Amino acid sequence: MNFDNKTVLITGGAAGIGRATALQFAKHGAHVVIADQNASEGQATVAQLQALGSDALFVETDVSDASSVKQMVAACVEKFGRLDCAVNNAGVELEWAPVAEGDESLFDRIMAVNVKGVWLCLRQEIRQMLLQKTGAIVNIASIAAMTAAPNMAIYAASKHAVIGLTRTAAVETAESGIRINAVCPGVIETAMTERAIEKGSEGLESYLPRIHAMGRIGTADEVANAILWLCSDEASFTTGAALPVEGGRLAR
Repeated sequence: MNFDNKTVLITGGAAGIGRATALQFAKHGAHVVIADQNASEGQATVAQLQALGSDALFVETDVSDASSVKQMVAACVEKFGRLDCAVNNAGVELEWAPVAEGDESLFDRIMAVNVKGVWLCLRQEIRQMLLQKTGAIVNIASIAAMTAAPNMAIYAASKHAVIGLTRTAAVETAESGIRINAVCPGVIETAMTERAIEKGSEGLESYLPRIHAMGRIGTADEVANAILWLCSDEASFTTGAALPVEGGRLAR
């Protein structure tokens, strides 16, 4: 996959799947813009990208804020002149409780980042790509968008919404040279998974790998590989897809 001189924007790019994806794009020749609220980790990621030869930029961004998202895309275009690929990865999970014990403030926060944040990013990214008449966007959903997620109902609902946004936006832009897809990771070795283990009941750490047919947790690089493929010319006839990267979880 060749991304020489392509400009890639990654929200939530300071850690986890976002950082792994940024590094993979850099290795394939891309200019990378990291958008995140964590400035120190974001700048650390930029340093790693620059060490790989990428012309990288960090933009401190709150994806739940419309003006912040608008400034994010503007900074990307000002620096590199265009936006070829966008990965809407920023998200939060926060909860571990059944529906009957859910917290309203958590509902608002999760929906603000995971749903409104993706919608705001899509809106600005599509506007820029329509001017270019080309572009590829990948939204990060979750296996929770395709099945039940006990004790994480709000998170699951937010990721179901990401699939709906992805498919609708893909159909709206299908004849405009823009492709929009989603990736649905299973349990991946990230800080988010570590937090889920800390919040969950005893034995969750040993249970999580076993929900996959492969019997292990996935890696951030394995998700990144799927993202890069969807952004590449090799996926030129793929839009509106929700690609599971989950070690056979859904096959059971």
